[in-house]
Amino acid sequence: MATEDEHATHPDIAAMLTDQTSACRAARDAIAAGGEVQVSDGEVPHWMVHGIAATRLKRSLKRGLPKTLGLDETVDILARHRGEQLRTGTILAADGLSFFTLYFDATGTELLACSGVQRSPTPSTNDSLEP
Repeated sequence: MATEDEHATHPDIAAMLTDQTSACRAARDAIAAGGEVQVSDGEVPHWMVHGIAATRLKRSLKRGLPKTLGLDETVDILARHRGEQLRTGTILAADGLSFFTLYFDATGTELLACSGVQRSPTPSTNDSLEP
């Protein structure tokens, strides 16, 4: 869990999640429900960030993973930032069922895109037993 000092060094991520992609609302909800937010302090080259997102999109389309949110939009947005340095961050939902990747400009003050993955809860062994 982040301390107050850590919150002061990063902007309000929930406020930054407007309508960049279709994953933003779910990411805001995850933060509001107690999700853990982490933002990297280092910059990463565009080609690396865009390449990873594009590979994830290709794999999800190939496997037919319907629980991917905003990844196609994220790849398109990142393509417009060729040659730039970027920062990334993550949100892990408190229930562990959603994970979001955040993509920022080099200063970390502008959120460019957000993508997410939602898993279905696995039923516990007690849930699958009939009374």
